[in-house]
Amino acid sequence: MKSTQGTVGEFMKIPEREDAIDAVDVLVRYIEQCGQDLREGLEKTPERVIKSYEEIFRGYSQDASEILDSTFNAEGYDGIVLLRDMEFHSTCEHHLQPFSGRGHIAYIPVERIVGISKLARLLDMHSTRLQNQERITQSVANDIVEHLSPLGCAVILEAQHGCMKCRGVKKQNSVMTTSAMRGVFFDKAEARSEVLQLIRSQSVQG
Repeated sequence: MKSTQGTVGEFMKIPEREDAIDAVDVLVRYIEQCGQDLREGLEKTPERVIKSYEEIFRGYSQDASEILDSTFNAEGYDGIVLLRDMEFHSTCEHHLQPFSGRGHIAYIPVERIVGISKLARLLDMHSTRLQNQERITQSVANDIVEHLSPLGCAVILEAQHGCMKCRGVKKQNSVMTTSAMRGVFFDKAEARSEVLQLIRSQSVQG
């Protein structure tokens, strides 16, 4: 096991993969109230869960500076760049329940633009970690501001949360919306209104 310093100063061991598999085995046995061998359908569940987690939480191995490191000359373009209706999937850090929805990312370049796939990758990077929706929204906006230095940046996420649908209040159709506005999108109502209008406009059918 690797070691890391705990919040109160002591060193805590970072679990290895086998430790994680064993932990899921304990959880499955707790749910099943099973003190014997797991039934056939559950025998390999702990290993399958950890293998799926390695994909679901791949964002921990990614870095925003690497995603946004390749930019292009904006060639004088000074309008809004908007990539909208990107589906995203994440996992709530409070109950380990999934939440998913659509993301819209906009910025106004000053000198440099970035390939649009990079915006999708940035959203994916932050989504594929244990998260809350507010943090994803803020983090995407902060990264764009830090690495692209745009005139303005806007990030809006709309999502349905498993922890609202399958437990607690059990509201099946509720949608949570979060936004982060930077630069002119925060300072200027006209710019904010324009980007919101673009997001709401009719989709292009390819």
